[in-house]
Amino acid sequence: MIPASADSKANLELSEARAAKKVTLIGALVNALNGVIKILIGFWANSHALIADGIHSLSDLFSDLLVLAATHFGRQKPDQDHPYGHDRYETLATLLLGALLIAVAGALIWDSIQRLRQPGDLVIPGAVALVVALASIASKEWIYHYTLRIARKINSKLLEANAWHHRTDSLSSIVVFIAVGGALLGFTWLDQAAAIIVGLMVARIGIKLIWNSLKELVDTALPEQETEQIRKAAQSIPGVRDVHHLRTRTMGSRSLLDIHLQVAPHISVSEGHEIGVWVARHLRDQFDHISDVTFHIDPEDDAETDNPDPDKMLPLRPDVQTLLHERWEGEDHYEKAHQTTLHYLDEQIDVDLFYRVDQLPIEEVEHLEVRLKAAAKDLAWLRRVRVWVGG
Repeated sequence: MIPASADSKANLELSEARAAKKVTLIGALVNALNGVIKILIGFWANSHALIADGIHSLSDLFSDLLVLAATHFGRQKPDQDHPYGHDRYETLATLLLGALLIAVAGALIWDSIQRLRQPGDLVIPGAVALVVALASIASKEWIYHYTLRIARKINSKLLEANAWHHRTDSLSSIVVFIAVGGALLGFTWLDQAAAIIVGLMVARIGIKLIWNSLKELVDTALPEQETEQIRKAAQSIPGVRDVHHLRTRTMGSRSLLDIHLQVAPHISVSEGHEIGVWVARHLRDQFDHISDVTFHIDPEDDAETDNPDPDKMLPLRPDVQTLLHERWEGEDHYEKAHQTTLHYLDEQIDVDLFYRVDQLPIEEVEHLEVRLKAAAKDLAWLRRVRVWVGG
């Protein structure tokens, strides 16, 4: 599959930002009109439930402003101070939105309970409150479906959360409609009871938004089923023997991966890296939400040994060459020009020495291997010495 160009990706992001801004502005207008009308009519018609519903609509308006700000900053390109991008702005805004909903819900519930404790003060609301509640239901259901469609199209969790916020306003208006109707029939306490129910509904949504945001902020992994799908997709690339240490986390609508890929132990560094590049591209193509893939190439399964005891760490090339030279110095064939390759496997080191045909007779290869291994037998980390002759 041919990857999309940088220009087309930038155009897509710009288009998504514009779509998010448009639907949020429309939602803000609907919420402003609903909030003002419901509060004014609520006071005029003596409906505390309608007033509470109007406050709920104004909280939706505030959430729209949060969405606009978070979408603007959250979809900016990565920079030096934010190399992974600004998606957490959306997460923070969602967290604040959840806290706001809980605060509004608490105030509504408390005020309604106080009114229920004084039944003599309860009054029958006016019939016009029914009309306003019905109009609110229709407008909020429309903006809910519109916002949810855009949210899923551009894969925005914050915009989807705001859509469900619109749905709670619609549901609360349904409760208000039923309560006002009951109050008109003489059950005056229904208006206050409806306000409490609306408050509980708002609080539930707020708690859910906070919980999901906190899970993202503490780097909760993707669901196990999706993680397994990612693992299988990585293993489908030729050259990948196994996958371990697959770690996932989310930032806004994006997912970030750290993955260890086990490949054949004796291939070149460049081939192993190219296998990793193919895995990263394949994962991005298969899973739209994956944006960053950090891969580590392993010659063996090092799940239990990638953080070993410092005393058991194997020496690196400069020390290996020094120790081997001390033991092999004086060996005629070793002194000749050659290339040395080290393989770190099974917590030991294999040493491969490469010579040209004119440097080492073929019949001397096996004897040289035996002599070199014997001369360095005191090195516990040396597992094998192999000599290769080529053109």
